[in-house]
Amino acid sequence: MTSLTVTQKGQVTLKRELLQHLGIKPGERIALEKLPGGELRVRAERPTGSISSFIGRHAGKVEKPLTLEEINEIAASGWVGGQ
Repeated sequence: MTSLTVTQKGQVTLKRELLQHLGIKPGERIALEKLPGGELRVRAERPTGSISSFIGRHAGKVEKPLTLEEINEIAASGWVGGQ
């Protein structure tokens, strides 16, 4: 088990090994869920998206239709579940 020290400002810093375990990279967010008994559940916060936001993001940005390979590449780059 890893223990953390709380600063005067009430902050803690997660060690690199814990961030790697969560798959967190600089700039990404961490979600905390309060559980009974004073416990917290820590997990990587994964943004949710919809097909309409995907289509809206790319609408009008290309003059020619995208190929299936291009669509797959765009979809894969937006999928945060992969490593």
